[in-house]
Amino acid sequence: MTVGNPVLNISIFAAFVAVTLVIVIRASRSNKTANDFYAAGRSFSGGQNGTAIAGDYLSAASFLGICGAIAVNGYDGFLYSIGFLVAWLVALLLVAELLRNTGKFTMADVLSFRLKERPVRLAAATATLAVCFFYLLAQMAGAGGLVSLLLGVNDRLGQSVVIAVVGFIMIFYVLIGGMKGTTWVQIIKAVLLIAGAGVMTVWVLALNGFNLSALLGNAVEVAGEGILNPGAQYGLTGVSRLDFVSLALALVLGTAGLPHVLMRFYTVPTAKEARRSVVWAIWLIGLFYLFTLVLGYGAAYLVGKETILAAPGGVNSAAPLLAFELGGSILLGIISAVAFATILAVVAGLTITAATSFAHDVYANVIKKGAVPPNGEVKVARITVVVIGVLAIAGGIGVQGQNIAFLVALAFAIAASANLPTILYSLYWRKFTTRGALWSMYGGLGSALLLIIFSPVISGAETSMFPNADFSWFPLNNPGIVSIPLGFLLGWLGTVTSSVKEDPRIAAEMEVRSLTGHGAEKASSH
Repeated sequence: MTVGNPVLNISIFAAFVAVTLVIVIRASRSNKTANDFYAAGRSFSGGQNGTAIAGDYLSAASFLGICGAIAVNGYDGFLYSIGFLVAWLVALLLVAELLRNTGKFTMADVLSFRLKERPVRLAAATATLAVCFFYLLAQMAGAGGLVSLLLGVNDRLGQSVVIAVVGFIMIFYVLIGGMKGTTWVQIIKAVLLIAGAGVMTVWVLALNGFNLSALLGNAVEVAGEGILNPGAQYGLTGVSRLDFVSLALALVLGTAGLPHVLMRFYTVPTAKEARRSVVWAIWLIGLFYLFTLVLGYGAAYLVGKETILAAPGGVNSAAPLLAFELGGSILLGIISAVAFATILAVVAGLTITAATSFAHDVYANVIKKGAVPPNGEVKVARITVVVIGVLAIAGGIGVQGQNIAFLVALAFAIAASANLPTILYSLYWRKFTTRGALWSMYGGLGSALLLIIFSPVISGAETSMFPNADFSWFPLNNPGIVSIPLGFLLGWLGTVTSSVKEDPRIAAEMEVRSLTGHGAEKASSH
């Protein structure tokens, strides 16, 4: 099944890649130091950074996965949108500004400020790499499904080649442009994505007399009453209801622990700009998620559930198919190029985060103990980019056909289980110890990974990664309901049982820094 004209589709996409590559190469000229490569020289304003955060956050899962989930499951699909948006309030209120005041480049900078540096950095880097890897899988799976739809590549080998090509373009972006180039790609992509989704939303509403109620009525006529009722995906059994609670916990708490979102707070010069950037991001992201409601029900009405599920990429093809239904080959080409840009931009952001974490935390501070030659750190970061890119390509080939909104929810669960408890305890609990941090990070990460491996995601169901095997004993698709409380509990338990206490003066200094943005000189007067 090919939708539209493959030559036109690929031409629009190639034009986008060419334009962004020029921008990335121009941005790379000012990459002279590690600060430039990792944090873009802290040169972006709140508005620019907020747009880039929206670009980083509105991933292929937000666009392709959620539109598909709403088109197929109706009300239950929209719950992803609500979860992703509410999560921003947690990030804004509890984490954004305090992190910006205390850290330099990564989450581990904040944690190691008052805890034992080497073990904590190693644990934080491990958790960061795990979250980035799962998130990368989702983006790569989306890329394979999308391009196979555009080019009519239906066999697994063809889709695998496509995933590899996307991976190599992304590696090139990050190697050349660093954080500055990546940020500009994300800003352009956010503007294009929100504009493209906005045009389609207005178009769908125009076909229904600008009446949301009429659109929902038409969707019911095509898809049946069930599309407006809760429970199509999560309300059928007690287990699926529990799964929904688990998913909600992961989505709402996961954002504040996502390493690639946290890193964005370091690309602005002050805490005030960090706050402004989150407010910008919330407005843009909120607007976009309102669009997904119209687009999802529009796809249910104009395209139909059966056509969506039968297309290459399955659920993830709802938005491109709707674009084709509305504006033929040209709109399809534009929307698909935007979706593809979305994947490239998010993948680039994830890759630079993972590379920064390894080079800055593991290589520079754990292996070399801070004695790093000039440019040594950036060199290692660039090698790491290539390694992570190759691993992401291999993983993306393995998860073809899975719903990407759902894969991203797993990354959120790991972030909420391993990163969030440690970040909150470090910022708000003076007595928190190194043992608490290690137990919380390794325990949260380990339990989340263990439950995912033995869940229906991997084996035991038709939609599993290995549908012919069955070694699942954990009934839920998302581990959040178990692993998130466990991460918090282990952080508390490790702290209260620890015989080694941390220095209260450094804890006081960190508190002052996090609240005021001023350094050690203020701590003594605290």
